[in-house]
Amino acid sequence: MADFKNKVVYQIYPKSFKDSNGDGIGDLRGVIDALDYLADMGVDYLWLTPFFVSPQKDNGYDIADYLAIDPHFGTMDDFDALVKAADAKGLKIMLDMVLCHTSDQHAWFQRALAGDADYQRYYILRDGCNKTCADDPGEPPTNWQCAFGGSAWQWEPRLGKWYLHLHDVSQPDLDWTNPTVRDELAKVVRFWKERGVAGFRFDVINLVAKPEVFADDTQGLGRRLFADGPHIHEYLQELVRSAGIGDMVTVGEMASTDLENCIHYTRPANHELSMTFSFHHLKVDYKDGDKWALMPPDMMRLKQLFAAWQTGMAKAGGWNALFWCNHDQPRIVSRLGDDKEYREASAKMLAACIHLMRGTPYIYQGEELGMTNAGYTSIADYRDVESLNYYRILREQGKTEAEALTILTARSRDNGRTPMQWSAGPYAGFSTKEPWIPLAKNHATIHVEAAQRDEDSILAFYRRLIQLRHEMPIIAEGDIRFIEEDNPDVIAYERTWQGEQLTVLCNFRPTDVHLRHLSLQDFADAQKLLGNYPGREECLRPYEVLALYRQA
Repeated sequence: MADFKNKVVYQIYPKSFKDSNGDGIGDLRGVIDALDYLADMGVDYLWLTPFFVSPQKDNGYDIADYLAIDPHFGTMDDFDALVKAADAKGLKIMLDMVLCHTSDQHAWFQRALAGDADYQRYYILRDGCNKTCADDPGEPPTNWQCAFGGSAWQWEPRLGKWYLHLHDVSQPDLDWTNPTVRDELAKVVRFWKERGVAGFRFDVINLVAKPEVFADDTQGLGRRLFADGPHIHEYLQELVRSAGIGDMVTVGEMASTDLENCIHYTRPANHELSMTFSFHHLKVDYKDGDKWALMPPDMMRLKQLFAAWQTGMAKAGGWNALFWCNHDQPRIVSRLGDDKEYREASAKMLAACIHLMRGTPYIYQGEELGMTNAGYTSIADYRDVESLNYYRILREQGKTEAEALTILTARSRDNGRTPMQWSAGPYAGFSTKEPWIPLAKNHATIHVEAAQRDEDSILAFYRRLIQLRHEMPIIAEGDIRFIEEDNPDVIAYERTWQGEQLTVLCNFRPTDVHLRHLSLQDFADAQKLLGNYPGREECLRPYEVLALYRQA
């Protein structure tokens, strides 16, 4: 198995990272230009989201050709140069594999539409319900809803069938019960492995094994029926064997999963994945479980979820991917921190909170700068298909324009897709041309050049976190126990390893907070390993984090 416990992954959304040719779209050469910055930070792996040929209906997660690079991002020579240049700086490349669905422009789907029966078996096609005659499509085969709103089924008259799309209508789901499909996808993974890729992230991989019987969901929108479905574990084991990736770092994005399955996915003896992304901790501000209904975050629920997943995975030998942000999430400093008065303090606290836990930390581009939500004030600024769909849905539900935009301001995936802020110059140093999506409103003051000049910057704090994980086995290997469990203001835990103890105290409030069961005086003999304020006081200051280390 790959060594990943003391490693840190940096996620790059190429379209918004760095534009090398002045067309307003980030590209692979832009990533090459930024390698010194990434190496200096100390990260180990660079995870790049899809840059394959795509009509970009879902920003590249709708793939039309798995084995070719979209000209917007460069060429295969550019990719090979990236792998070589990254390797020279001690950086490894991870790629995003979207194996649940293709674009409807993929040759496989186009051949299915043209009547090729073999390729029709690549996708999930069903007759409608309640048909009145042969030409009547009827109703969708089930009541399942797609991730972006509306039915998960689309009638296709050229096929005379409904096809399943758990995401956008332009993303028909592949039928993994067909062994030919599984073999084709393993070939895709092998192709990129042979080009020097060192790891893979598998998009919504736990949705590939559909239920054996397709039926209405009487309790929800279908997720509980098609997440972690039958044969998912054997499918993953087969993919690992067939593609020859058992010794590589792999992470699975798990939609609507549970702890038991994630233990199974990541237990080394099962030969499936190195680690998993789960999202329960990022739903604690969903009112009644609805992403598009706002409420203050439920801090006790957040604490309970961290404790359950950290201790549960540890006891059973599983492994977590640790993250707050990615290309599908709003910026965490705007969500659980304070993106104004306490932006720097809260960004540092949020970083330390997860980086010092048990698991492999992921940094999303700009997170190390404390980049914030976009602050868009017009629907014209948005590009994300999910956001545009839900704006329409919210208006149809009776929300005013202002109410719908307030929700998008907090929830849109575009919050994480604004261009990386490199400087105070034109277009934040991302490009010499207006970017494909508007910049965040505060780009002139939050950027790499300013962070590099400041020894106490959020960037410097991230460098220290990464260094500590590399140097201290207690962070990579230690046991974990949560403390102050009934305190809704604080997330606190202890790591222990071979006579060493690391206590991490995180204040999630913009006010001073006292511990309930401990006193900071109890740690008078402990070394302050890390903090975001000078010295120590009798209480935790607003958004303060303290990491206190002692040896037995």
